[in-house]
Amino acid sequence: MNEQKSRRPRQADIATLAGVSVSTVSRVLANEPGISETVRRQILKVAAEHGYPVKAATEAVAGGLALIASDGVTGGLSVFYEAIVEGLRAGAAEAGMPFEIRMVREDRTTPDAVRDYMQAAGAEGLFLVGLDPNEMLRGWLRDTLTPAVLVNGTDPMMQFDGVSPANFFGAYQATNRLMQAGHRRILHMSGSHRQTIRERIRGFEAAIAAVPGAEGRFVSMTLKGSASGEAHERTAAILAENAGFTAAFCMNDFIAVGVLEAVTEAGLRVPEDFAIVGFDDLPCALMTNPQLSTMRVDRAALGREAVSLMLSRFRNRTAPARHICQAVVPVPGGTVPNAETRE
Repeated sequence: MNEQKSRRPRQADIATLAGVSVSTVSRVLANEPGISETVRRQILKVAAEHGYPVKAATEAVAGGLALIASDGVTGGLSVFYEAIVEGLRAGAAEAGMPFEIRMVREDRTTPDAVRDYMQAAGAEGLFLVGLDPNEMLRGWLRDTLTPAVLVNGTDPMMQFDGVSPANFFGAYQATNRLMQAGHRRILHMSGSHRQTIRERIRGFEAAIAAVPGAEGRFVSMTLKGSASGEAHERTAAILAENAGFTAAFCMNDFIAVGVLEAVTEAGLRVPEDFAIVGFDDLPCALMTNPQLSTMRVDRAALGREAVSLMLSRFRNRTAPARHICQAVVPVPGGTVPNAETRE
């Protein structure tokens, strides 16, 4: 009997006494996030009463809420943002940050709505993923000193922290790939609805301006329906003009797929007669024939960097805003000459 009393309790014993699972006990004793405070206190109380060694708790990290722009066509999560969400979740878990996520329409990001979302989540920090804050929201965030990080976003006024791909330089490099292959009349198929996208437009224009005799045409897209379908229609119309354009740099890979289909249907060979470079390196880039030459965005890294920025902002809410740019890497494919291939 005395021997049993002196035996060190196991996590299974604590789980039985606290009325929870062994995995829950393990997570609490390891100071992992995601357990309600009531359950956490009960487990720690039982452990202390029965002599189980409890690791000192680390300083609590404030919670974060990610508001993510819903896909304008499907209302769901865009494939581009899936990996960003994974990076946010992984970064928050590593930091011990309570974290929740919610998809919203951009017109639902009023100060009152955002305040309600944050209160419901018990969050102190706000991640705006693919959302550019409107003037009312900007004012509320500033006045309340609410920690906010723009994810896949940039603030030209540098009032908010942000992380994004190197859009200007990525677009410059993408366009330069086409010019190195000998093309001098190049289309840029893109929307202009966000600051990040406008940076790509400027990168395209700068690359064109850097080469004497080069000509670029910006083809403005509405992106209100299927990006691939709209790109197909616009490209077919331009090819019918016989305007002499022989290449296209596309805002994303969905647009590039539509351009490729239109070019192929017009009887042109890719890449011999017409070359294409996409952007983002989405799964569809591997599903075309030939495979797309594109630019890779490390989307999961964007999410992890956003969490790092938020942690810094929690520590100092009045520090100057910071912006982090992730490098964009060329991905070989079959839509640019010089025998580009993927491994």
